[in-house]
Amino acid sequence: MFEKFANIFRIPDLRKRVLFTLAMLAVYRLGGHITTPGVNTAALEQFFNSQAGSSLGLIDMFSGNNLRRLTVFALGIMPYITASIIFQLLTVVYEPLARLQKEGELGRRKITQWTRYLTVVLGVVQSMAIALTLSHGAGGMQLVLNPGPGFVVMTVLTLTTGTAFIMWLGEQITERGIGNGMSLLIFAGIVVGLPRGIQELVETAKSEKFGAFTVPALILLVVAMIAVVAFIVFVERSERRIPVQYAKRIVGRRLMGGQSTHLPLKVNSGGVMPVIFASSVLSAPLLFANAGFVRNSTFLTRAFDALHLGEPWYEFLYIVAIVFFAYFYISIVFRPDDIADNMRKYGGFIPGIRPGKRTSDYINDILTRITLVGALYLIVISIVPTLLISGIHLNHLWLIGSFFERLPLWVTNGLGFTFYFGGTSLLIVVGVAMDTVNQIESQLIMRHYEGFSPRSGRIRGRRAW
Repeated sequence: MFEKFANIFRIPDLRKRVLFTLAMLAVYRLGGHITTPGVNTAALEQFFNSQAGSSLGLIDMFSGNNLRRLTVFALGIMPYITASIIFQLLTVVYEPLARLQKEGELGRRKITQWTRYLTVVLGVVQSMAIALTLSHGAGGMQLVLNPGPGFVVMTVLTLTTGTAFIMWLGEQITERGIGNGMSLLIFAGIVVGLPRGIQELVETAKSEKFGAFTVPALILLVVAMIAVVAFIVFVERSERRIPVQYAKRIVGRRLMGGQSTHLPLKVNSGGVMPVIFASSVLSAPLLFANAGFVRNSTFLTRAFDALHLGEPWYEFLYIVAIVFFAYFYISIVFRPDDIADNMRKYGGFIPGIRPGKRTSDYINDILTRITLVGALYLIVISIVPTLLISGIHLNHLWLIGSFFERLPLWVTNGLGFTFYFGGTSLLIVVGVAMDTVNQIESQLIMRHYEGFSPRSGRIRGRRAW
């Protein structure tokens, strides 16, 4: 293992990519210690501690705890993710944009440029909402030292610039580093809280929060987390293999083809992106939850209160969003028609299935079924920890809420135990780590084939049983 890890630094190009990625992540963490001028950081920290486990805490998690300190990177990459979702949806429903996407590299660059512009616009809107909310205070605390128009303008400029800079960091990591830049930034923001999570466990053990059951509960929690990690790794590596046979054909004076292979379809082809998309879509409006125009309206107040973490409507919309984005993401990155055409072009076919349209429909049917399994897996990983920690407040439902009052308290109120690495964060950490390791492994194998590093040993592929 250490020999394989050392191979990364023996290949000049791969070493440069890894070091560049680490440098960009260091810059990201450095910006997380530069606070916005005029903020009462102590009061803001106290306010976010009171919101632990809520939807506001979820937004803070995605920003790498930058929101609770209102640093220059407080908005995180949520505006960029939201802008990307908007344009990906538009490519499906708006034909001129769909044609532009099919124009190749030039069209994709144009869409990327428009995504950047929309990111800045969303950054301005969200930063203004934060500035106005802080100016009016929250929870009876004065969060701003000198509220007024000057603070609003300064906050909007600072947070919007920070969002644009984070967007640039993510693009640079994707282009010149290793892994997906945006996912790695979220990964870095979550992992940085690991010491705090360990400290919470130690303090819980010292205070004996659950009495004599404290130590067994902590052991059970650690074992459960290891089991969840193993389950995530198992599902992320699971795939459905469709057998493909290539007919023999003569190319020039050589006989080509005649081999059997398979088409691998991953159970969770979308990875952590459906969860990130769903969380960002539901979390973005919550930045306006404490705004004056919301609290002055009874209807808006009830609507935003129903979208808090643990509320039935929030969990329902979260489940629907995960399923939607699981299918939506796979429809963008995986096109059965193109795969069927390429197979027919090179003389390939699936045994028992006619080439062309029938092959495309067959692949699409299998992809539809396994994507549903992948979406259900994402839902279980994301919802079960919420049920255990804060519960799902089914007793808040209109008309039928009294029926759920008979359920055990841990169903509606949870166990009251807060652990930093919940289902969503654990899924993101494991998924991004696996994706990055796979990319490094691919780079190692490719460089060994091309002879860039004679001393490096080739990492063997996984066995297929």
